[in-house]
Amino acid sequence: MSWDHNDPRQGTDPRQGFVVPPMPTAPPPAPADGWRAAAVALLNLCGLGLGYALVRRWWLTAACWVATAVLLLVALPADPDGVSAGVLVAYLVLLALAAVHGAVVGLRTRLSWPPAAWVAVVLGIVLLAVPAGGVVLYGDARDEATEQMLLDRLERADELVRTAGKQPFSTAEPDYRQALTAYRDLRGEHPGSRAADRVPGRLKSFYTSVASPYDERNYCDAVAPLKYLRTVPRTMGGNEVGALRTWPDDRLATSLYECGARSLSGGAADWTAHFGELLSTFPDSEQAAKVEPSVAAAVDKAVKDVGGDDPCKAVEHLGTLNTQLAGLRGQDATVTDALDKDAARARKNADSGTYACGVDQYREKSFAEAVTTMNDFAKSNPNHRNRDRAKKIAIAAEVAQTVPAAGKRLPTTASGGGISVTVKNDSPDDITVLYTGPVTGSFTLKACGKCSSYSLASTVTRGFEPCSDSGRNYPQRTISLPAGTTYFVHKSQSGTGKTPASDTAKLSSGYIYTECAYTTSFGY
Repeated sequence: MSWDHNDPRQGTDPRQGFVVPPMPTAPPPAPADGWRAAAVALLNLCGLGLGYALVRRWWLTAACWVATAVLLLVALPADPDGVSAGVLVAYLVLLALAAVHGAVVGLRTRLSWPPAAWVAVVLGIVLLAVPAGGVVLYGDARDEATEQMLLDRLERADELVRTAGKQPFSTAEPDYRQALTAYRDLRGEHPGSRAADRVPGRLKSFYTSVASPYDERNYCDAVAPLKYLRTVPRTMGGNEVGALRTWPDDRLATSLYECGARSLSGGAADWTAHFGELLSTFPDSEQAAKVEPSVAAAVDKAVKDVGGDDPCKAVEHLGTLNTQLAGLRGQDATVTDALDKDAARARKNADSGTYACGVDQYREKSFAEAVTTMNDFAKSNPNHRNRDRAKKIAIAAEVAQTVPAAGKRLPTTASGGGISVTVKNDSPDDITVLYTGPVTGSFTLKACGKCSSYSLASTVTRGFEPCSDSGRNYPQRTISLPAGTTYFVHKSQSGTGKTPASDTAKLSSGYIYTECAYTTSFGY
């Protein structure tokens, strides 16, 4: 064997003592193969770096595994918002780069397995189902997460309704509105979801909860929530509430009537508001038909009460009814006419009942009130059969304000008598003389032009005799009175600030009596 000393592959000449082994070298690149490149690219697209594994690029395979693991950590567990667009785009870019790079590497690199490239292509196509299936499963998981989120939202709205149902409507209304908004959003923004499909059933519970005062017969408390329920179709939409649209109507009409009737019988002032709303909102309802009969019954009761223990209260109630009825109108002219007649009847009986009120005040010793009441009655009822007696009672009550004993008996309309009583005016003021006893009346006397007031001290001295100057012409008037005790009061007409004078005369037949009116520096 000959040695070529210039060929390094032959090592060292044995004759020189040792041999150099041949150096290993990389296998020559494989011929370009498009099937192989496609196989590596497809296998890398599955996200597991299997294409790199077939060409023995282990670090790149591991990098693909890490990228997919990071994506899974970010994506799981699935939530309604899903993976952020940035993360998803980054991952897709990495997959695309891995596919392109894998194709470049696989073009001239032999596969470790399988022996035929087309088999790897088929395998890659089959394994593409892994990410595709993952996307589908993730979408399902995300949809379920969304469903659970919506169900949680529905449950929170239900809890608001349950809590609100235990509170007065004025306190609970914000919670009801918040719950209704949640129901509306579920139906409008997430149609077809399980939560949205359950909303119609929840609305029934919602209506029942809001209207609970009605079921408890708290009709006045039920008015506001039932009026609110009539606005729900504007929030939810008429198609969403269906038959519930008219559900509150009859209940509201009943509540308006019952609350108004209770207020009317109890003397509260808000009955006209309830009846008025009933007549305008539900004019054809059976509840509206009960309004006028209830008003008529209230007027009848007040008229009857005028003859009861507290006629003044009954008269005041009749006057109030007349005022309140002036603003109550129905859409039906027949109802309005009937209400107007009720008002007129209340007004008429209030005017005539004033007499009974004045009598009651007199008997209760409320003489100042009796004076005002009887004078008003006489002025307002010029043709009433009790007008003359009312004027007598007013006089007697005015006398009794100064001489309480004069109010022991209710005066009659009797007049005249057989005993002559002359009343003279020894004062510089015009005076009104009022008297009551067996008969009652009043008259006026002109001022005494030459008379003056007496000093208070002179009135208590012995021999003090007013109206005794024979040279003076005292204004005077003579009246006839029956025997018995008559109470006199003399009032100055010059204005306020002067105390009326009084006298009590016990009259007997066979005598002539003289009364004298005079003034002192501090009064009569």
